[in-house]
Amino acid sequence: MTQMRVSEAAELLAVSPDTIRRWIDGGRLTATKGAGPVLVDGADLARLAQEIAQPPAIGSVRDESARNRMRGIVTEVLRDGVMAQVSLQAGPFRVVSLMSREAADELGLEPGVVAVASIKSTNVVIGTPGSPT
Repeated sequence: MTQMRVSEAAELLAVSPDTIRRWIDGGRLTATKGAGPVLVDGADLARLAQEIAQPPAIGSVRDESARNRMRGIVTEVLRDGVMAQVSLQAGPFRVVSLMSREAADELGLEPGVVAVASIKSTNVVIGTPGSPT
């Protein structure tokens, strides 16, 4: 099970750490409280990321380069014998990548894992932080 600090969960959802703490206290997010830092359950964070995602306003344009990197959280991985379909929630954006099952397994992609999507044209590559994309 993937777990992360409150500050990292807040960054992934583009909210403040205090908001994450309120959601934990209110039961909207699952967290482990112990002697160390509070750790948020990654799979639960992935569910909430999908729930709160807001599509961008129609006609809004962001000034970005042709190659975009979007850090987010894996929300779903569908695997068959050869291929995997990986869904990533990066703020209000849902990104889907098709890759070999072997690549998804080697990257350890599962709901709740932090990953980075590299997008160029219609090609989406997903990797984990620190892995080459």
